Amino acid sequence: MAKNYYDILGVSKDATQEEIKKAYRKIALKYHPDKNPGNKEAEEKFKEAAEAYAVLSDKEKRAKYDQYGEEGLKNSGFSGFGGGGMTMEDIFSQFSDIFGGAFRGQGSSFSDFFGGSSRQRVRKGSDLRIRIPLTLEEIYSGTKKSIKVRHYQECPTCQGTGAEPGYGTKTCSLCHGSGEIRERVGSFLGQMVNIRTCPNCHGEGTIIDKPCQKCRGEGRVKVESKVDVEIPRGVSDGNYMTIKGKGNVEPRGGIPGDLIVEFYEQEHPIFTRQGNDIYITVVITWPQAVLGDEITVPTLSGNVSLKIPPGIRSGKILRLRKKGMPNLHGSHYGDELIKLQVETPKELTKEERELITRLKELYRNQKIKIEKYK
Repeated sequence: MAKNYYDILGVSKDATQEEIKKAYRKIALKYHPDKNPGNKEAEEKFKEAAEAYAVLSDKEKRAKYDQYGEEGLKNSGFSGFGGGGMTMEDIFSQFSDIFGGAFRGQGSSFSDFFGGSSRQRVRKGSDLRIRIPLTLEEIYSGTKKSIKVRHYQECPTCQGTGAEPGYGTKTCSLCHGSGEIRERVGSFLGQMVNIRTCPNCHGEGTIIDKPCQKCRGEGRVKVESKVDVEIPRGVSDGNYMTIKGKGNVEPRGGIPGDLIVEFYEQEHPIFTRQGNDIYITVVITWPQAVLGDEITVPTLSGNVSLKIPPGIRSGKILRLRKKGMPNLHGSHYGDELIKLQVETPKELTKEERELITRLKELYRNQKIKIEKYK
């Protein structure tokens, strides 16, 4: 099927060069390999947009395409960017200036995008970090949180270029688009080259003709966005997750940074967590400790019955298996450990005092046991 380069870029047949340039820039940033690692579909769209721009930005090629279609281009030696045509390196090398400084180190090779040595990558904005408090109940079952984040996003008026609509950019006359000034200086070791950021374009390689009034030439504006965070069950204090593309964008180009969401565990009124196990202290009466009993204890999944064996001592720990926290990376659950504390009453009724006095008389002749401290 024949390709419609105008449809690919989303422009009309009478679009100006500036409109074509803006349309290509928007699509190229959306489907850029750094923003879509391993995504073959995005890579194909990236190549397709580059092919369309290569034709429509060239007056001669555009005229042949308008008159003869793709066949006219093939006869002139243009074979596109697929198959035996141009590679990803060719695309980056030919069109690096289209992003107005969106790439670092312009003028060097783009070959390292897919494993080369002189990597030139798209500029990435700064990451944002936020902490979210979680209860043990939320960690136990997993939860969803909606959070508000203030961050820089691409200016909707100039689409991130920093230029007022209808105006564009021009190559810096001082560094000729490289963003760098190279100065040769002599020393006792011989000639040396000092490289510094161009003071005229601040390293971007281009100069804006007229800054955008909304963003004042920055190409970005500060907004507040709502972000939904799906928190898996079993996270721990200090764990974090990265949400791609929800951080800040760089001025005038590049892709957004990430949002780092860190979790911290709120103190629970009765449970203490250690790894995937949870601990709780339950106070029982002296008769319950002597005779045994069946009591109800809380767990993170609801109340359960617990049998207390007769003759249990204060400080004994009973275990409820698989009633602890779930493992973050599997289906395993920790245990709930219940420490029993035998209560010694400070105030007694008359009847209680009489009964305990009678027991004391029964045990009067029993020798006191002395054991080693544990």
